[in-house]
Amino acid sequence: MRRPFARALAGALTLAAGAAAAPLAQMPQAAADSVVIGGKPVKVADSPWVVALASRDRFGGTRGGQFCGGVIVSPTRVLTAAHCLGREVLGGPVETVADFRVIAGRTELRAGEGREIAVRGARVNPDYDPKTNAGDLAVLELAEAVPAQHVLPLAETGHPAYAPGTEAAVYGWGDTSGFGDYAYALRAAPVTVLADEACARAYPGDADGQYQAQSMVCAGDGGGGKDACQGDSGGPLVAQGRLIGLVSWGRGCGRADSPGVYTRVAALAGFVTAPEKGERPAGALDAEPGARRGSGPAAGPVWGHRTG
Repeated sequence: MRRPFARALAGALTLAAGAAAAPLAQMPQAAADSVVIGGKPVKVADSPWVVALASRDRFGGTRGGQFCGGVIVSPTRVLTAAHCLGREVLGGPVETVADFRVIAGRTELRAGEGREIAVRGARVNPDYDPKTNAGDLAVLELAEAVPAQHVLPLAETGHPAYAPGTEAAVYGWGDTSGFGDYAYALRAAPVTVLADEACARAYPGDADGQYQAQSMVCAGDGGGGKDACQGDSGGPLVAQGRLIGLVSWGRGCGRADSPGVYTRVAALAGFVTAPEKGERPAGALDAEPGARRGSGPAAGPVWGHRTG
């Protein structure tokens, strides 16, 4: 079955309690080069818009409390996956996580570089459907501004970056093998944007989920082995210097027949730029719809993607 990468991770790990990460059940073998899945180490200095979402109180200090990824889209605004803010992940409403921080400018989670910025507000896309993962996007408002040059522009609807065959990259600190080997340093994996028809064939609407072109975009590698994985949820999918997607969900990690599914950010540009209209408080998220994708104690890097 398919589940958001964040929920999958929260249900499988016990890092917050200081225990070692347990392998995800029924996780398929995936080719990996000690990176996201099939990628390589990168420096935040070369991609300053990539950030980690963290709470040491909730997820422990081993990896700086990292549980999801995000991307800077304005000096005071970060985008991430809506499912990263769900009760099943955070253990309650987002406003109850007192040490919720966005870590910016830090390549290595155990290092002291960069800044840990408090989150002063969170807005979840009012059309987000946790049952289907459609519209899986949330906006975080930062308590302090970051430099304008750290902002990644959004691709608008119709941008050529969404064309099938476009080379893209996905970034994160998540699982590098599909078996609970979580990265301490930022990684990036090269993937290719796929045609909506191919994505629909991969996810036709069975128990693994259904691809919805109006709110999703998918990307992968024809031979498998390059993908996002648990812990990467909310991280950016970048093509032609633009943000085109956010890590959302998928089946397994790095499977040739199961490309990663990402939130199509162009379809939600209006909410991103004017979130005060029609927003739903993050605390209103309900954990129940995620039960079919995995349950258990929350405690590790998250992302609504693959299960097996």
